Amino acid sequence: MTIHLPVLLDEAVTMLGVVPGGLYLDGTFGLGGHTKEILKRSAPQGRVIAFDWDEEAIARGLGNVAAFSDRLTVIRRNFAEIDTGLEEAGASVVDGILIDIGLSSLQLDEGKRGFSFRIDEPLDMRMDLRREVTAADIVGGATENELADIFYYYGEEKQARRIAGRIVEERKAEKIRTTTQLADLVARAIPRKFHPPRIHVATRVFQALRIAVNDELANLAGILEKASRHLSPGGRICVISFHSLEDRIVKRTFAELAELVVITKKPIVPQPSEIKTNSRSRSARLRVAERLAQ
Repeated sequence: MTIHLPVLLDEAVTMLGVVPGGLYLDGTFGLGGHTKEILKRSAPQGRVIAFDWDEEAIARGLGNVAAFSDRLTVIRRNFAEIDTGLEEAGASVVDGILIDIGLSSLQLDEGKRGFSFRIDEPLDMRMDLRREVTAADIVGGATENELADIFYYYGEEKQARRIAGRIVEERKAEKIRTTTQLADLVARAIPRKFHPPRIHVATRVFQALRIAVNDELANLAGILEKASRHLSPGGRICVISFHSLEDRIVKRTFAELAELVVITKKPIVPQPSEIKTNSRSRSARLRVAERLAQ
């Protein structure tokens, strides 16, 4: 049974500025933790439109917010499709937007899609199973240079070329289809003296492949560029990211958009008590911007 612990729950919903009767967009419904809190604080008439492209997460999350279903609309779309998604929900402007870019506990622990190397699973990594290309496809078909670029630019992996070379060499003898195969290969490819002290040696490679499979950075850039057009004056956009690539995109875009004013000069991070309860929150960063009044 998955225990869902939404990251930076109070901080994010508080910074969103939820008021009774407001209309809010949760761009990453997941298992419904943030949505549920927004619905509580916007009662009795507030509404949430939620997006998610993971069908399994939506099904599980709806059970967690069943008591508020009359004020909730869930659409199976990526948050970058905000224009079409809001139109489908019969809305054009909302009072606040929340996006949590992290993986859910369901995806990590029960998804059986290879997001984590702690369990031997198929090397899939698709958040939306309608997408055609899997992580195994990339590992098995990309050139050495393409793999090295993915690991370096998306995972900030300094040993990217060494790992890519080992993958190309070993896949000649055997297809790399599972998480354990890939994690073990990465561990062998990198000399022990270069293994990071605090994370598994394959962490950045898995991150990079997940980003590549789901086109995550392009999707993030897409929602950030479009969001302000759908915010009412004074409405806020709150983004929770989990690694430096995402955080830099959020920081830069907030600063560049003239219609937004940055509320968080420095990102809000989890309290030690939250990290103790939920270790997966340790790298979370919350940034907030507000739509200027017109």
